[in-house]
Amino acid sequence: MDKIGPFFLPVLVLLIVIFGFTRKVQIFDVFVEGAKDGLESTFYIIPSLIGLITSINMIKASGALDVFTSFIAPFANKVGIPVKTIPLFLLRPISGSGSMAFINHIFSSCGPDSFVGRVTSVMMGSTETTFYAIAVYFGSVGIKNTRHTIPSALCADLTGFLMSILLVKLLF
Repeated sequence: MDKIGPFFLPVLVLLIVIFGFTRKVQIFDVFVEGAKDGLESTFYIIPSLIGLITSINMIKASGALDVFTSFIAPFANKVGIPVKTIPLFLLRPISGSGSMAFINHIFSSCGPDSFVGRVTSVMMGSTETTFYAIAVYFGSVGIKNTRHTIPSALCADLTGFLMSILLVKLLF
């Protein structure tokens, strides 16, 4: 497998080009049209992304995350939720990069093989950056009314959060 990996992408591109030539497709023109569509989509979703990034930075800088975590901590301790995972639970639906930074903090302070490290690993694999995905995908096609999408996605994130704790407790 190590010998095939470096050649996979160039061979795939070559096969696409060969397929285009056999079908008599103007490959460069189609490529330029696709790039143009991609740039149009990018410009269309930029306002949503700027708002999302600004709100993430405001939450982090204001200390609201720490205040909310300390408010929830007594309840979390009673029901068996690791307190160190609460900020991740709050950040994950908003920011993938913020979540990754927080996971690095958890791994360096608790270790990846600790209970908290395992819970955060499973949590990252079973939850989604809900608001980012909605901003990008709904924004790219011009949907402004998300209707039931956000509540449904947040319920799925909550389920992933709680199940990650339960499964790590049961399996490890």
